[in-house]
Amino acid sequence: MLTPKETLANEIYQALGCPEEPTKSALDSLIDPPKSADLGDLTFACFTLAKTLRKAPQAIASDLKAALERQNAGYQKIDAVGGYLNVTLSDKQKSKELYQIVAAGDNYGRSEIGAGKTAVLDFSSPNIAKPFHIGHLGSTAIGHSLQRIHKFCGYKTVSVNHLGDWGTQFGRLIVAYRRWGSKEAIEQGGVDALGEIYRRFYEEADKDPSLNDEAREAFAAMEAGDEESIRLWQWFKDLSLAEFKRTYALLDLDFDSWAGESFYNDKMSAVIDELKEKGLLTESDGAMVVDLSEEKMPPCIILKSDGSTIYATRDITAAIYRHNTYHFDKCIYVTDAGQSLHFRQWFAVIGKMGYDWADKLIHVPYGKLSINGARLASRTGNVILLRDLFADAIERVKQITLERNPSLEDIDAVARAVGVGAVVFHQLSTSKIKDISFDPEEALNFDGNTGPYVQYTYARTQSVLEKANLPLSAPETALSFCAQEQELFSVLTRFSSVVQKALAESEPSVIARYALELCQSYNRFYQNCPVLKAEGDLKSQRLNFCAATGTTLKNCLWLLGISAPRSI
Repeated sequence: MLTPKETLANEIYQALGCPEEPTKSALDSLIDPPKSADLGDLTFACFTLAKTLRKAPQAIASDLKAALERQNAGYQKIDAVGGYLNVTLSDKQKSKELYQIVAAGDNYGRSEIGAGKTAVLDFSSPNIAKPFHIGHLGSTAIGHSLQRIHKFCGYKTVSVNHLGDWGTQFGRLIVAYRRWGSKEAIEQGGVDALGEIYRRFYEEADKDPSLNDEAREAFAAMEAGDEESIRLWQWFKDLSLAEFKRTYALLDLDFDSWAGESFYNDKMSAVIDELKEKGLLTESDGAMVVDLSEEKMPPCIILKSDGSTIYATRDITAAIYRHNTYHFDKCIYVTDAGQSLHFRQWFAVIGKMGYDWADKLIHVPYGKLSINGARLASRTGNVILLRDLFADAIERVKQITLERNPSLEDIDAVARAVGVGAVVFHQLSTSKIKDISFDPEEALNFDGNTGPYVQYTYARTQSVLEKANLPLSAPETALSFCAQEQELFSVLTRFSSVVQKALAESEPSVIARYALELCQSYNRFYQNCPVLKAEGDLKSQRLNFCAATGTTLKNCLWLLGISAPRSI
């Protein structure tokens, strides 16, 4: 069954004479609810047709208005205003659309934009043997949401956790372990214990710089395949992954690939040889680099002066491997904005190597995160661990819930869903590129524009439906919407456009802000339009509003990587 939006797109397509361009799907993407409910229920922007049809947008809108009126499509009103075709649905059409949202359920808002395409998403990527702290929250939450948005829009997705599991830091850690660690202490303390000896290395190296030389030698032994060094490295890695996966479980997050930097160790030499064969490597102060002066960027270092590889070497190698393995249509990297130059550099190198898929590499940067203005740094211990943050949020929610609803079943599960959701929503409700000074008190504020507010509103819709205990169906008689119903209807029918905007802009905050707007509109409806006390078709229609809102909020929360408990 077609939605009114799809029906209007078909009618416009037929009115245009069924052209090859634009296609029906392209026309559908130009139809949205208008900015003001006074203008109608759907609006079609004619501006993109002006060049093709060689007509002014206003003339196109007027022609389409006349064509739709000839078709007798049953709309309540059709207007051509300022290059826009505005359509007001009939009561019957609106009632039908409202019930279609209910009937679609988890599929409401889904699209096939990405059908047959693959999106690889590289995100989270914590460093082995270091604390999994809130500095990783941005990449983890944004990447998880973008993965779900792509799935929702029909893409096959491949999630990659490109672990920081190689580099000179492991030389430091091995030296630190041999000097100040023990098997028993590390087994008992896990990543925390590794973090302690790692910080001690920096403290001691400030007094004795020769420790840095010792660390470089230890890492060189690792790269040479020293069995004892590799055994320690693998042990550190296993301890870290066990810790990380406990945090990922709270987020309902898993990865299709855990291939970290070390996975590409035996693949980089072929890429370096390829760069040499294509005449792209030049010597600079002993290092081997790719000149990017034409691109107005500093050179991209491939081999350091001591012959060792660098991040760019591994990233280039990983990109080539991923394209050969997954044949992606886009490969998205979610990292902080401070790495933007790094990505522009090695993306340019991929282009210089002649790969025509270089433009499919996408960097999604996000702003810096600080704690009350102080920069995060694991070496100084200035971090808040994600597991501690989540545990604190969960405990606070549990105490609040015990006061408000002590008889609530599964209170631990609800507290977990709401506590974790509060932290994630705080991250995702702000435009990703903005810097955030993280304040736990603010993140866990359960009043106002927060995750718990969205979850509570969803739970309210489910409570109303449970109390009514009636099957949902389209009313036999279509009724006119009152002002609050019309406003809520307009917000509900924008959801698919919101998802597509979030996809196009790689911006989960678009969905978070929409969810807050929907909650506010629903709560105005709930206060002004009695549901359980209504009767007959009016009750049926208002229950559909509750169900449609619940369906849409649940889908919003899922897209953000947040659970939707039915009761709070």
